[in-house]
Amino acid sequence: MAKEIVKKVKLEIEAGKANPAPPVGTVLGPAGINLQEFCTKYNDATRDKMGDIAPVEITIYDDRSFDFVIKTPPTAYLIKKYAKVQKGSVKGRNEIVGSLTEDQVKEIATIKLPDLNANDLEAAIKTVKGTALNMGIEIK
Repeated sequence: MAKEIVKKVKLEIEAGKANPAPPVGTVLGPAGINLQEFCTKYNDATRDKMGDIAPVEITIYDDRSFDFVIKTPPTAYLIKKYAKVQKGSVKGRNEIVGSLTEDQVKEIATIKLPDLNANDLEAAIKTVKGTALNMGIEIK
């Protein structure tokens, strides 16, 4: 008999640095899963991405077991990382706070392609460019 899904949870946690303290403990504690086991498995799975934000989708079953899928880092996080800025513009497109090259945009789009609802790389590049422009990052 298949396990029954009780809950699905999405979290954004720094790769390799999950611990049972909030926000992980606050969200997963009431679900009754073993927090230390989740943190250990997550940290092992994301050890190669240390320092990045790694979104995770956790599926919790009725027997208190769980599975999780690690997604690609958020587009805005990657744009800020490549543009070397702390945060996007407060005024959106009207205030330029950094810049990206076409090659950097293509690299970000390639990373994000599995998680974007884009059919091909060109559509993913357009999505990344739109996000960058709305963050005040110009494309050179």
